[in-house]
Amino acid sequence: MRLFEGTEFDRPPRCEVCGELEAECTCPPPEKARLAPEKQTARIAVEKRKRGKQVTVVRGLSPDESNLAELLTKLKSQCGAGGTLKDGEIEIQGDQADRVREALRQIGYRIR
Repeated sequence: MRLFEGTEFDRPPRCEVCGELEAECTCPPPEKARLAPEKQTARIAVEKRKRGKQVTVVRGLSPDESNLAELLTKLKSQCGAGGTLKDGEIEIQGDQADRVREALRQIGYRIR
């Protein structure tokens, strides 16, 4: 007798949508639900870093409900500056607050 014989752990996993074995399932992978930009509020701030460098920081956007990596790429190209994603915050090099504010407003985010 096997350890998990007759239990759900003994049976191969099946797709919840079509009921086929997971190895044979052809269903598309489920999309993560994203929160619409109109329902999110972005907070923009310009901070001073080491050696007098300025950084524009965008806070308040949920990393789980937004595609922050894609948004970062758009903002970097719009501003013509480098940037990074740290701890769920978007950082753009330099004082780019006006450009970032306008770009986010065009996408549909509320700005504060």
